Amino acid sequence: MGDRKAARDTEFQSFVIGRWPRLMRTAFLLTGEQHAAEDLVQSTLEQVYVAWRRVGSADDPEAYVRRVMINAHARKHRRRLREFLAPKDDTGLVREVADTEDRIARAEDRSSLLAALAQLPPRQREAVVLRYWEDLTETQTAEAMGCSVGAVKSNAAKGIAKLRAIPGLAEMVTQGGRA
Repeated sequence: MGDRKAARDTEFQSFVIGRWPRLMRTAFLLTGEQHAAEDLVQSTLEQVYVAWRRVGSADDPEAYVRRVMINAHARKHRRRLREFLAPKDDTGLVREVADTEDRIARAEDRSSLLAALAQLPPRQREAVVLRYWEDLTETQTAEAMGCSVGAVKSNAAKGIAKLRAIPGLAEMVTQGGRA
């Protein structure tokens, strides 16, 4: 019994170590604040650890964990807790570190993109983050959000349209694409 628990703990630890940066990035984009993102990932991993035997044997454990995280974020938002994407005058905070392959991270004014993302309603933000930042398929995004593929398409399209309507952001993306 002890050996199986130790093996399960080792498997869970390996999962967390391998997925931590991506989970943090997703949580940061959903919550908009470093500390809230850390709390969201921590609470998600607490829930997942309890059910790790079932989660670890799932076809796609990462998708399962992502779904738990999005549900936790949605519950928090339903309680009407205020979120801020970029803390003001908090220079001591450690900012999200983007993947080196992340094209958006190479944009000159990342803060403009994050501020624009903060203006989106939560479901549109979730759809945009999962589809375009996390590069999930529409089906994977629908599963993570707990909605239909049509709802994902609608929320993502509305979110992208709102982002495109922000003049400075559209110019930044255009300039970044040429570089």
